[in-house]
Amino acid sequence: MSDLTHAPGVLAPILTPFDETGAPDAERLVAHARHLLAEGCTGLVAFGTTSEATSLGLEERMSLLEAMLAGGIAPEALMVGTGTPAIPDTVRLARHALSLGCTAQLMLPPYYYKAVHDDGLFESFARVIEEVADSRLRIHLYHIPPVAQVGFSAPLVGRLVAAFPETVVGLKDSSGDFTLSSALLEAHPGFRVYAGSEKFLLDNLRAGGAGCITATANIFPRLIRRLLDTWQDASADALQEAITALRRDVSAQPLIPFLKAWMANRLGDAAWSHPRPPLMALEPEQAARAIAALKARHGDLLGAAAAPAA
Repeated sequence: MSDLTHAPGVLAPILTPFDETGAPDAERLVAHARHLLAEGCTGLVAFGTTSEATSLGLEERMSLLEAMLAGGIAPEALMVGTGTPAIPDTVRLARHALSLGCTAQLMLPPYYYKAVHDDGLFESFARVIEEVADSRLRIHLYHIPPVAQVGFSAPLVGRLVAAFPETVVGLKDSSGDFTLSSALLEAHPGFRVYAGSEKFLLDNLRAGGAGCITATANIFPRLIRRLLDTWQDASADALQEAITALRRDVSAQPLIPFLKAWMANRLGDAAWSHPRPPLMALEPEQAARAIAALKARHGDLLGAAAAPAA
């Protein structure tokens, strides 16, 4: 079983770099993965929303995963996004990840058709589990209705947990509120609920949750890890408030292009600034202004996060 099923953590849904030709850049990806783990992330999510997974082909995803493992990233440190609208593709990605030792997987619902019945979603996951046919598989449901427009109701999660208790072990809640997380944590003790944003990290931990999987861990990993490590301290509420304000200002920009602009600025590597279409890079002037404004407003907080918590 993956180590990601143990203590609460801060996981970064790792950005996917592209080279000058627009192809995924495995060397830059591996270097970024190593950096994030060294800077305090307890794990990484490969091929989630922030990774631009739905803009990557199946072969690209499998090749990049192989490159990460060949580059020294342990399979126990990875949660691999494998959910697609097509059951055969999901099964293929899941089996491939398992063949490499990656048991923790993050699965979107089949998201193309909208307003589908819970019975259809249940059947989709049941077929994936049955066709993968591997007892090592650990599924974390990916609830992101603002983007997918197909989500998980609490009763549906309950049905999946009851039917597949050893396989359906968690959920990432990127709904933008804490309602579903709270209900699941109360109804299913031990079910691993990850907040989809660090702004819910303290609430999640206090309710017995598993931590967070958050895009901004790509650029502020030590800061978010500091809250994870000190969430029971008297200072936790003030730190959460400051982190929430920082996240609010980051989210005022197109999130993935801004994160990539920050990476390009930090590394002095312009290739990092480019997402894959249909997403577009920020104009250089816009990126420079946004980065400067964030540093000016939150410089003390970011500076304090440069060193590990005492």
